[in-house]
Amino acid sequence: MRAKAIAIVPSAGVGRRFDPFIKKTFADLNGLPLLIQTLKRLNQSRCIGEIIPVMRPEDIEEGYEMAISHGLEKVKRIVPGGRERQDSVYNGLRSIEADAPVLIHDGVRPIIPDGLIERLMDELDGYDGVVPGVPLRETIKMVDKGVVVRTVSREGLWSIQTPQLFHIEALRRAYQSAYSDGYYATDDSALVERIGGRVKIIMGSLFNIKVTTPEDLEMVRYLLSSRKEAR
Repeated sequence: MRAKAIAIVPSAGVGRRFDPFIKKTFADLNGLPLLIQTLKRLNQSRCIGEIIPVMRPEDIEEGYEMAISHGLEKVKRIVPGGRERQDSVYNGLRSIEADAPVLIHDGVRPIIPDGLIERLMDELDGYDGVVPGVPLRETIKMVDKGVVVRTVSREGLWSIQTPQLFHIEALRRAYQSAYSDGYYATDDSALVERIGGRVKIIMGSLFNIKVTTPEDLEMVRYLLSSRKEAR
């Protein structure tokens, strides 16, 4: 039986495209902080044994208080974040001693599709990592200073999401190589690909929205409310 995954949840971002007067991770989402909505979904997964949120140092005490008050028993530690998202994930990764799969999920993606984590776990054998995504559906154009340069073929292009699941040793090697070369990427699978790792993609969901702007938050509120009303 495969070991349960350890989830690292980067949640230390500034949120420059969000409301400058509200910390995005603490923004209200249907009566709960956005981060707590995400952590509750992870806490319910039978495939996850521990959750490690990565937060800004000044928010860690509040993070522990929220975890206790909302019964998130899988949150056993909170790690301080770094300058960039990659630094924050690496801080979480370095805190892990167990030999277990590592699942990395954005703290601002609260709608984790049912069964997605289980499918990631089922597909990991034979690969260094498994990630969800959706094929691009819109026409893609390259733009320079507001002017279209050319239309780009969307053939074979996917939009990649989290959670992403990896064998821990492959992820460690990828991070060590990246820092040795001063290389930064926007997601963890790119680091694994960079060292020649095999990463499988499975179908994600258009509902798996990353909250980047206030409009994203409104969409997530609507989707969660719609699901609640449908029950």
